[in-house]
Amino acid sequence: MANAKDLGARVVNTIHRSVFQATKGRVFGKVYGMPVLILTTTGRKSGQPRTTMLTTPTDEDGNPVIIASYGGDDRHPAWYLNLRENPDVEIIMGGEKQAKRARIATAEEKERIWPRVTSGYKGYAGYQERTDRDIPVVILEPR
Repeated sequence: MANAKDLGARVVNTIHRSVFQATKGRVFGKVYGMPVLILTTTGRKSGQPRTTMLTTPTDEDGNPVIIASYGGDDRHPAWYLNLRENPDVEIIMGGEKQAKRARIATAEEKERIWPRVTSGYKGYAGYQERTDRDIPVVILEPR
């Protein structure tokens, strides 16, 4: 059963996605100065496509980087659990649909990438302080 945070996130996500798609990213194409993408994963339980809107605070060798912060919640976001089960994902970014393979950054990669993440949006540092969970950094590479 969804809690209030989960329900609120779904409502905001649905509104954001609808406006983003209707305007081809001209509205809500950036949040806090970060580019926005639509991530489609395969539901780990349902097997159905699941979409979510995410920011990409930095890139790694031209590949978008996404952060599984869930606002500092102690739980991983559902999209992260989905891509752990099936890393073949699709994104829409800059109006272009792209097939990607999600890869969780190694500890060494995260150590190198994290300062760029937090300089792009300082909120991520606060999210990490709020939880005991190590917030994963995910690199979206070409398939």
